[in-house]
Amino acid sequence: MQLRIYALSDLHIDYDENRRWLANLSLEDYRDDVLILAGDISDITRYLTLSFRELKKRFRMVLFVPGNHDLWTYRNKVQNSLIYFDLIKKIARENGILTEPASIGKISIIPLYGWYDYSFGFPGDELSSIWRDYFACSWPENFNEQTITRHFVAMNERYLTIRNDYVISFSHFMPRIDIMPSIIPQNKRILYPVLGTVLLEEQIRRLRPSIHIYGHTHVNMKVQREGIVYINNAFGYPEETRIAKKELSIVFEN
Repeated sequence: MQLRIYALSDLHIDYDENRRWLANLSLEDYRDDVLILAGDISDITRYLTLSFRELKKRFRMVLFVPGNHDLWTYRNKVQNSLIYFDLIKKIARENGILTEPASIGKISIIPLYGWYDYSFGFPGDELSSIWRDYFACSWPENFNEQTITRHFVAMNERYLTIRNDYVISFSHFMPRIDIMPSIIPQNKRILYPVLGTVLLEEQIRRLRPSIHIYGHTHVNMKVQREGIVYINNAFGYPEETRIAKKELSIVFEN
């Protein structure tokens, strides 16, 4: 049987246009295929559930990691984002969506959790005033960005010894800043501190995948660094037509 693995992130189905795209996705074309869903679907629980159900109808297997938008709590009656993280994983399981590693023959797909810890730079005053996570997420007392990041990446440790002929890992957050294209305008680079963490890259090097999928930046990319291919296929916001292809992308085909 032919196996195709697709990647997609940042679907943001809070937007009508993005929901229509999902609703119009073929019910027949992907029945034997796998989808890697690298976070930022919706912070609204009913939309997140809708996405899981619609994608599971279309794909043989769907694997998911939450993104930062998925963990916003200000529109949900949830105590904090860690509790919501566990709830999202429960909703995923109930709808047949995988949040743990999966193997299909000689291929293994490994989800890696993360956050950002300012290892790509420290936020300035402008970013601190506009970055929505700072008020849309909520965390236990004494948690900060470094604590949050360490909490999530620690969950990955048990997966890092998985070996197979072909390994694909994926995260929502960026593992290294040098995969951002040089054409990014300086005024947009204020976001770099909240794009990811070098701790993910350290774990990726131990896991040794052939491909790593990531999201979050909304900048579609495919670049190789030190033997690993890094791919971002973010759907993005409706107006982001220049940096996002607005389509599924095949990352593996046998």
